[in-house]
Amino acid sequence: MLFVDMEAGTKMQSPEKETRLEISTMSVQSVPTFPHRSTDEKAIPFIGFGTAEYPFGASRDTLKETIIEAFKLGYRHFDTAAVYQSEQPLGEAISDALRLGIIKSRDELFITSKLWCSDAHHDLVLPALHKTLKNLKLEYVDLYLIHWPLSLKPGKPEFPFKKEDMVPMDIKSVWEAMEECNDIGLTKSIGVSNFSCKKLENLLSSARIPPAVNQVEMSPMWQQKKLRKFCEEKGIVVEAYSPLGAKGTAWGTNQVMECDVLKEIAQAKGKSVAQVCLRWAYEQGVCVIVKSFNKERMKQNLDIFDWRLSDDELLKISQLPQCKGYPALDFVSDDGPFKSLQEFWDGEI
Repeated sequence: MLFVDMEAGTKMQSPEKETRLEISTMSVQSVPTFPHRSTDEKAIPFIGFGTAEYPFGASRDTLKETIIEAFKLGYRHFDTAAVYQSEQPLGEAISDALRLGIIKSRDELFITSKLWCSDAHHDLVLPALHKTLKNLKLEYVDLYLIHWPLSLKPGKPEFPFKKEDMVPMDIKSVWEAMEECNDIGLTKSIGVSNFSCKKLENLLSSARIPPAVNQVEMSPMWQQKKLRKFCEEKGIVVEAYSPLGAKGTAWGTNQVMECDVLKEIAQAKGKSVAQVCLRWAYEQGVCVIVKSFNKERMKQNLDIFDWRLSDDELLKISQLPQCKGYPALDFVSDDGPFKSLQEFWDGEI
């Protein structure tokens, strides 16, 4: 597998032999970007700033100020969702940053939001996106994702939810509504989140507009090799959430940050474990969504582009034992659409 080092401008060989996505540089914040399917051909900045903190809305009162700090540091890609309760603070931060001149125009930003399961019904998709845009104070988002491959009975976006509210998703009709949102310009591109290869194949069989992105859990301890290969073949960009293992969340683990191999590599590099994880993801050709509200760590997360991992280090990481951090037991029920984790993930667990 080849990738391009943006600073050195040279090609290097990693342990795998797949061809990585071509990467270009976005000059306004010196963060590399990935091309993808989009009506305006805007590339996706490699690092996205995540706005989810569980319980959702826990940092709502201070989130606007945190996002403004992120603007100042150079973040331009922001990830939110209806269920996160962070759309409104993000919208307020964007308005303030534009007014204060911290960012020059909306065009600098790449904003992603997600359709929650309770709105994953054909007639509710467009109203849900209109509400998201109202919260964000924007005319469009750059990327709109189906959050999970499952629907809930219509209602307020909430997590956790009642398992008896889970119903099968009519992916064909929901995706048609997503395509309509794309057609009328309310989103520049559409995609999915937490979709397996099988579920993507099912979607692709009837899609008029293929998904631009599949956002999934991915870290050195859950490398998603099969899914990444499938997405590369189909021209779907992979975005990684929980690239550091989501330590400190209800569903996260310490397995990534406490990994001895990653600690040894970090020590040898004079970097943090988090920086090693993000650099690894960059060299795999995927985007990452990082979530830290600590200013110093926010800055460190951007400091990964002027150094590289050696072939030996990449090999060691590729051999790490694999364990999914968030199995998604919340979405499995004896009486629901998915009776087991194997069924939910189609064996990719």
